[in-house]
Amino acid sequence: MLNQPLLLSHFLCAVCRLGCDNLKLNIKRLCVAIVAFSFFGFTLVACGFKAEEESIGEKEQLVFFSGGTLDDQVASVLLFTMEDVEILGTIVANTDCVGSFATQAQWKIQSLISKSAFPIALSEAKGWNPFPYAYRADSISVYQMEIMQAHPENSDWPPFPSGNALLEELLTQAVKDKKPITLLITEPFTPLSDVLKANPELEKGILRAIWMGGAIDVPGNLDPATIPSAMANGKAEWNAFWDPYAVDWIFKNTSFPLVVFPLDVTNQAGLSEDFLNKLEQQGSTYGYSKLAYDLYSTVSDEPYFEMWNTLTTVYVSRPDIFAEAVPMKLSIVREGFEQGSMIRDENGRTANVVLDVADKEAFYEYVLAQLRKN
Repeated sequence: MLNQPLLLSHFLCAVCRLGCDNLKLNIKRLCVAIVAFSFFGFTLVACGFKAEEESIGEKEQLVFFSGGTLDDQVASVLLFTMEDVEILGTIVANTDCVGSFATQAQWKIQSLISKSAFPIALSEAKGWNPFPYAYRADSISVYQMEIMQAHPENSDWPPFPSGNALLEELLTQAVKDKKPITLLITEPFTPLSDVLKANPELEKGILRAIWMGGAIDVPGNLDPATIPSAMANGKAEWNAFWDPYAVDWIFKNTSFPLVVFPLDVTNQAGLSEDFLNKLEQQGSTYGYSKLAYDLYSTVSDEPYFEMWNTLTTVYVSRPDIFAEAVPMKLSIVREGFEQGSMIRDENGRTANVVLDVADKEAFYEYVLAQLRKN
């Protein structure tokens, strides 16, 4: 931005120097100096304002790592409503879903909201502890929903575009342009760790990562009814438990800014009856609301369901809705009965952990407002 006091001092010095010469010549020189200063100053001011406007107008470039769940799909719709965010692509992983159904469903959803031109890819990531099919089957139910029949499948799939290749391409471009990008990760870390292990230099292309995963001061969400009780420790959260080795690798081998959304905060985002009623009412007028309502309705009778990923996504554009993140050093248990448990560790990875929603009403109202769109 223009340093006006500095320019003024240079101008006054020039005037003083003129005082040492012939008076008539001084007057002519003084007039020229005033005109030149006025033009020069105006030009710099205009350039300064233009640069500032361009800076303000820049959008945050973001890659969305989706676990293929219906909550992820609502989150993706929400992302496309954010005026301050530019979506570079969605990378679906075969985690809490059946990858082929979830990827086609993501295509259909983006087609429904006229965003099918934005890249969608399927990660090659493989996990350590697979999600139960009782959870993953939701992706098939979503794919079969009536609203999804409005658009056919992507006729070019399968094979699906490579998630690894898409991420490598986007991070390579970010490094080349010196414009690092944000990663929103609402699934295990494996799709990211796989690429960075093979291309560690691409970390320079990451501005920050926002990850929904882990549990700090609340119980985990492993259910002995869906996995063997000998494995279902009371501390682990599924995105960390799916591949604790990937979490460990990211914690030990990367240094980009990391914001963590553990169950401590996402447990505060229940799928409330009031929210669903308002969403249904909006759905009679707004297509985005109708789509989100239909997606959430498939789990409205599941009391344990939380808006884990939708809540995390809201942070991208509205961090003010949340309590200030708490800096922590974290590590993860890789093996044994406590596998997947995330713990405080003075020798661990520094992360900013969001533990509370400061204004729950504002969260629900923000989502409703963003979905008032056709």
